[in-house]
Formats: sequence, structure tokens, C-alpha cells
Amino acid sequence: MTEPEGPIKILIIEDELPARTHLLHLLNKLDVPFTVADRLDSVKQSVAWLTKYQADLIFMDVHLSDGNSLEIIKQIKFDSPVIFVTAYDEFAIQAFKSNGIDYLLKPIDEDELREAMAKFERMHKGQQQWSIDKILGAVQQKPVVYQERFLVHRGEKMMSLPTDQIAYFEGEDRYVYLTKHDGSRFIIDYRLSDLEKILDPLQFFRVNRSFITHFKAIDSMLNLSKSRIKLELKPGAKREVIVSSEQSLLFKQWLNQ
Repeated sequence: MTEPEGPIKILIIEDELPARTHLLHLLNKLDVPFTVADRLDSVKQSVAWLTKYQADLIFMDVHLSDGNSLEIIKQIKFDSPVIFVTAYDEFAIQAFKSNGIDYLLKPIDEDELREAMAKFERMHKGQQQWSIDKILGAVQQKPVVYQERFLVHRGEKMMSLPTDQIAYFEGEDRYVYLTKHDGSRFIIDYRLSDLEKILDPLQFFRVNRSFITHFKAIDSMLNLSKSRIKLELKPGAKREVIVSSEQSLLFKQWLNQ
């Protein structure tokens, strides 16, 4: 990959005008010379454009007006590095980081954009490699299958609980407890870090070190500050449930899916 001469030629593939405007506003705040090659809002437009033209860098929203932007990568090969932009913390997109690709969660944070651009510059200096073939490999992986039931014990009895009956998981001392919507509580042989990987992220969210909650278990929310949110769960938890400052932005994005 040769280093671009002059300003970086950026292609923006994004179907939401406010998101495009926000991205351009942040790019203008960075000390990086760039020009906008084009602004596209669909898979069809993007495939047609990339058949004829080339950009130094592409900002690509995952969800476009006519489908998933990963279809662009399946339909046409191109050499331009991609920074994905998404409103969802998706497993497949996270996998691209290991292939030299970055991704940004909406609303885009200025510091994260700065780091993504620094990563792009490292690629051009040969310190990191980028390959569209690795992206295709990640796209074609089998979809993640999430846990649908948990086996629990009460005395000699065993029950298999569907995840839609589960209100939240709580880590306390050395144990992890599963609490049902009806208030029943069971010890399970999992760590919270393991549960994060096997629970459907559209339904469950890890709000702090001790709690993973189902969306339907959130009874009310209270802003304590810009970065801390207090939750009232149903059934009620025995201790206060505060969304950690590290998770608050992602939590708000999760609520807005």
C-alpha cells in the first residue's frame, strides 16, 4: 500500500445525514488533511462507485438503506482500507479488528476517531497490514448461536429455563446467580465473562462487574450524572445497580437499537 500524496481521499458510505455531518465535523477537528471523494448511501451506489473509482480510506456504515454494507465487500474487491461505523456492538465487526480493520460505534467519539485515523496512518507506513480477503473470511464465518436454555437445580429437581424467563444474572462473592422474572433465584456454574459470550446481546447487557440484565427486567432508570445511570430492576435486586461509567455510552446505544 503506497502512501497517498496530498490530502487523504475519503469515501463516506452512510445513509443518515446527521451521522455524516457528525463524522465530517469530527474529521475537521483532527489535524489530518483530507478531501471527501463522495458521499454514498446504499449498497448499489457503493458497488457502482468502487467499480470505477478508488479512495484512500472508506468510512462504511454497516446498515444502509438497501441492506448490509458487507454485501459491498462480497460483490466487489477493492484495496481501500475500511473503518466500519455501526450503532451495534456486533461480534462480526469486532472480529475485523484482528484483521487490521477498525470500527466505531455511533455516536462517534472524537478520541476513538483519532485512534482509528492513527491506525490508518500506521498501515500506510507498513506497520500494519490490511487485506480484503481476511474481511471476506470473517463475513463468511458461521453466525453466532446464542444460548437458549440454562439447566438449573433445586435440591434433587432439575429444570431447563428458556432465556426469556431470565431477568438478570448477578455475581456475588464466588457465585453467579440466575434470577427469573418471577423472583426465583438459582446458583449456576458460569462466570459473568462466560455469559457475555453466549447470551444474545440484543436481549442482555452487562451493566457493571456484577450484573448482566435482560432488557425486560429494567423497570426504571435514573441519570445520576453524565456517565452513571441507576437501574431499578424487576424483580428488585438486593443491592444498588449502577451502570458503570465505562459502559454508560454503550448501554444507551443498546437501549436505542
